[in-house]
Formats: sequence, C-alpha cells, structure tokens
Amino acid sequence: MLKNIKEDAKLNILNHSCAHLLAQAVKHLYPQSLFWVGPVIEEGFYYDIDLGDDVIKEEDLDKIEKEMKKIAKDGKRIYREELTKEEALDKFKNDPYKIDLINNMSDDTVISCYTQGDFTDLCRGPHVESVKLLKHFKLLKVSGAYFKGDSKNKMLQRIYGICFETEEELQEHLNYLEEAKKRDHKRLGKELGLFMFSEYGPGFPFWLPKGMILRKELEDFWYKEHTKEGYLFIKTPTMLNRDLWEISGHWANYKENMYTSLIDGKEFAIKPMNCPGGMLVYKNSLHSYKDLPLRMGELGLVHRHEASGALNGLFRVRTFTQDDAHIFMTEDQIESEIIKLINFIDRVYSIFNLSYTIELSTRPEKYIGNIEVWDKSEKNLLEACQKTGKECKINPGDGAFYGPKLDFHVKDSLGRVWQCGTIQLDMNLPERFDLTYIASDGSKKRPIMLHRVIFGSIERFIGIITEHYAGAFPTWLAPVQVNIIPVNNEHHLSYAKEIYSELLDNSIRVELDEREEKVGYRMRESVIKKYPYTLILGQKEIDNQLISYRKQGSEETVTVSKNEFIDLLKEEIKNMLI
Repeated sequence: MLKNIKEDAKLNILNHSCAHLLAQAVKHLYPQSLFWVGPVIEEGFYYDIDLGDDVIKEEDLDKIEKEMKKIAKDGKRIYREELTKEEALDKFKNDPYKIDLINNMSDDTVISCYTQGDFTDLCRGPHVESVKLLKHFKLLKVSGAYFKGDSKNKMLQRIYGICFETEEELQEHLNYLEEAKKRDHKRLGKELGLFMFSEYGPGFPFWLPKGMILRKELEDFWYKEHTKEGYLFIKTPTMLNRDLWEISGHWANYKENMYTSLIDGKEFAIKPMNCPGGMLVYKNSLHSYKDLPLRMGELGLVHRHEASGALNGLFRVRTFTQDDAHIFMTEDQIESEIIKLINFIDRVYSIFNLSYTIELSTRPEKYIGNIEVWDKSEKNLLEACQKTGKECKINPGDGAFYGPKLDFHVKDSLGRVWQCGTIQLDMNLPERFDLTYIASDGSKKRPIMLHRVIFGSIERFIGIITEHYAGAFPTWLAPVQVNIIPVNNEHHLSYAKEIYSELLDNSIRVELDEREEKVGYRMRESVIKKYPYTLILGQKEIDNQLISYRKQGSEETVTVSKNEFIDLLKEEIKNMLI
C-alpha cells in the first residue's frame, strides 16, 4: 500500500529536502535554470523549473540523479536564514519567480530561505540537517506544468521524485509502482479492446465492442440492484435553458465548467449535473406524504469542461455517465433513508471486493442556503452514519455548494484509495425549485432531498475496477467469458463449434480461436487477454464428450462433462463470484 508522503511528518520533511537536492543538481547541470515551487505531494515531491531553451527528457533523469547522489555524498549541512521582505527582494532580485512569491507576501512576514553548499532557495521549511541524509531517492517522471497552473502563462518543466529513509522502503515503493503500471487502465483498455480516445475529442472516450459489454453488464447490474431497493427510473434532457441553471445556482457557481450554446436566440447549457432535471420531474405532478420517500434513479450523461492538463484516461474525462439518484422524503425519514443508503452502498462494494472509508464533508466557503440548515444537515449525516456502525472522518469545508455530503473512499487490491460514492443531503434545492408535498394535515410542506451516486460515474468506476482486477474481470463482468481452442482444426474444430453453440445458447459470452497457430501460442494469447476460462479441446474430449479448461491465473487443466462446465459457469455468473 502506498504511504501518503504529505501526511507522514518524517517523510514530508525528507521529501521536501530532497526537492531542494533535485533543484541544486539541476542548477549544476543547467546553470540558467530558475525555480518556481517544489512542494511535497501524497506521492512524493516535484519541482517546477524554467530551463529556458533546454528540455529535460525521461532519459535525462539518470544524469540528474547521479548529480544528486554526488551532492548528497559531499554531505553539506543545510542552514536556515530569516529575512525581511526587503532583504528577500534584494537577495532574489535576479529571479522573477521568487520575486513573484515574495511580492505576494505581507510586509511583516518573516521570510526564510535554506542554503546547502552553493544553492539557496526561498522556503518555509523545515528541512533535514544535512544533504547526506538524502540517500534513498528516485526521480520518477517529467512533465509540463503552466506557471501558477494558468494556461496563459509560460509552460515550465515539472520533475517528480520520491525519497525514503531506507533503501528497502524505496525498493518496496518502486515495486509497488511497477505493479501499478502493469494495471494502468489506459494500457489495459487498449490491450483488451475496451475503449479509446481520439485527438478529435480530448477527454471524450470512445467505447469499443468489448468495453460496451463490460459497461452494459455494469448498467444492468445497477438497474437490477436499484429495482430491489425500490427506485423508479427517469431520463432527463442533456441540454436545458439557462433559466433552469440560474434557479439551481449552477450558473453562478459552476458556469466556467459548463458547455453553453444559443438555441433560438436563447442561452442553453449542456448539463454538468442531473439534479435540476430531477427537480423538474418531481414538480411534474402532485405528491402526498404517502408517496415519500420517492427514489428516482438516472444514469445521466453529463459534460464538464475540465482543463486539458487534468485529463487522465477514464479517471478524468469531459463527458461521463453519473449513476445518479435523487431521493425526496419527509424530515423524519432522513435518518432511515441515509442508513438504508449506506447499507446499499456497502452491499454493492462488497460484490467488487472493495473496502472503503467514509468522510463527512462539511460546508465550503462558497455555498448557498443558511448556516442553520447546513448545521442541521451535517448533524443528520453524522448521526445516521454512526448508527450503521461505520466510522466517519470529518473533512472540513469540502461539501458541495448546495449541501454537506458523505464521501465513500474505496480501497483497491493495491491499497490505493479512490473517491467513488457520495450521499449529499440537500435542503436548499427543494427551496429554490419550490418543491412541495401534501402533509398528513393537508398543508403543503417542503421535501428534504438526497443526491447520491454509488459508482461515481460508469467511466471512472470502470477505470478503477480495471486496475483493481488488473484487467482479469470476474466471469460475470468479463466481456469474453470463455475462449475455445481446438487442438487441431482438421480433427477437432467441429466439436469446438458444437461447444461454442451450446455456450451461446446458455447466454455465455464465448469466442472460438480457430487460427492455424500452435496451441501454446493461442494459450498464451488467451492468458494475455485475461479470459476467465480457456477450453482446450482435442481427441480425448471428443471421444468422451468432455471439456478440458484452464481458469485465468491457474496452470491446472481440469476436465469435466459439458453439463458440469455449463452449470459451473452459470453458478459463478449468477452469484457474481470474484
């Protein structure tokens, strides 16, 4: 499992010090270099560098590492110096990046810098005592990064690295990264024929035939499980009038992330969220307290304008399908509905063998509604979570602008954490949309609303489980469940086709590999393509009307009757076994 470098006090200092070691080595090799910032992040550290006309490539990282080791071996002590703003401006007068940092500080700020040998950099610290403590590091990659993250500014070069106290910890981490690299969903998506991207639509995924099977299985699963939980299903338009987004608050709070267009002289927006459409569906008819809770689910396609530099395979795209649902209820139903939802989410994640933790994200700086309503909503979420027996960590200020939320962070087979599900309690949008129901005394009352997703989005969840399973999906999800290899086409193809037809008749997804290639070659390909079951059919199988199979990840060949094999598959698929 990856350590969070930023939250580990020792590793935080070690990695920040190593960022300065990197900068010193780069300065030796590229004397014209200027440095922006070199913060510690969860995965280690990075430094943003202006190299002028030079470009650092991946193959240059070894050269920089050698220089870093040379500096560390020299063992210079690291000294801290405090400066006034005026002194700092004079000290860094030839460095526009440091001048920019200093000018954004107040006049009475105590500014510090750190010196190691011939290198001094502006920094709050703290640092290790000496560069000789920085022995076990690795530079990981280099990329581009705009100055201050603004695409209008100059593109700098960003070098990433990691540092540990021991060589064993470093090696363990590098092995982990290598395993994660093998599981990269972008690579597996291409190898397994699941999805693709095109320069004609950055951030807009194309689903390929096998990816569509995987996607449809997830969607069918979603509909089936939600039907069990009493949900009704809707579909709302992709594009709606600006007036709606003004009522919802999205126009004021989210417009920069929305795609807009003029239709008949009026401004429209492609929906970045499904909630306003759900409000209109609720308002379409009268509701009584007897109708509540009303659970409305929607696999809704949304579009958000993400920065091009933030796009990352299926993890960060510009269009995705949220597995959304909106639950309208009375105030006294809040606790029971949240408890029911937490238990539902728990059941879904357990099917995928995903453990999780829960965070309560509270009121952000930019919000709609009044503080009393927010405080009450946060209390409701916390108490419901506690009554399920689940621990709940507080995440201050990270709620949605319209309400607090419970965020579900799932942990995959490598111990990596992904934010997927969320339950957002909303007492604001029902007010803005003037939603009502008829109470038992005949009066009109305002419903309370829950927004919730479980997968987060179909696209991102597929990316997560692709890496979680390393592409070897459980049989119920696998685009191809069985691959048939006849040993010799001349003698065994007819029987292979017979088995192929029988499996199809039993709704099993099957392929027949009748290429004129050696059995060993076709077997290796079947392993690479991660098929759950590979059948090897030769003369013995024909003579005895049997099936010999190998299961993904096993070297053992098992021989059974046709009916036994079909029953085995059906049982595995029905029970969604991992």
